[in-house]
Amino acid sequence: MHSDGWSIFLWVIYPYIMLASFFIGTFVRFKYFHFSITAKSSELFEKKWLMIGSVTFHIGIILAFFGHCLGMFIPASWTAYFGITEHMYHLFGSLMMGIPAGLLAFIGIAILTYRRMTVSRVYKTSDINDIVVDWALLITIALGLTCTITGAFIDYNYRTTISPWVRSLFVLNPQWQLMMSVPLIYKIHILCGLAIFGYFPYTRLVHALTLPWQYIFRRYIVYRRRVKAY
Repeated sequence: MHSDGWSIFLWVIYPYIMLASFFIGTFVRFKYFHFSITAKSSELFEKKWLMIGSVTFHIGIILAFFGHCLGMFIPASWTAYFGITEHMYHLFGSLMMGIPAGLLAFIGIAILTYRRMTVSRVYKTSDINDIVVDWALLITIALGLTCTITGAFIDYNYRTTISPWVRSLFVLNPQWQLMMSVPLIYKIHILCGLAIFGYFPYTRLVHALTLPWQYIFRRYIVYRRRVKAY
């Protein structure tokens, strides 16, 4: 296949396949297999490292997710309009938010992966999806953290290439040419991240989309002390 053909596949066709898998798969999972959505806790087998790894991972991944959203979907012209220079954005986004969030997420998933692979009872009750997801997250987060750290020292601005490419996908006008000058490690991180999105609906990760909306609208529960009968 011609080099342009590979580029079009990687930065146009492949992203749309993964996004379609995410949205269609999530709809089908919630519509027809809703009762299969569960976090399937292994707390009974080992609690200490689960708590440390889970809390650390979730805090880090939530911060990293919103950091990615800000970086990908807010154009540089918008931040410039409010007087935020590229240096200020880079200082806050990468050094003050990106690296700490990436470290938390990486340490958390490293603990959880190590726990799953070394604690006998946890490993024996894990299915292949659990193991694949843990390792996929570990590799993808490690790549992302490496991108963030190296981005602090090399002269590369992802907001002029990756961010416009991402936005172009959602307006159905993919600008795949923007990805030609992107450093290799960023490309690998993006491809791994897209693979996780595509695989997301078919794993226990989908429980992250199950928000307890019923708690907002339910009636108050009144607790009364039980009166002993004499």
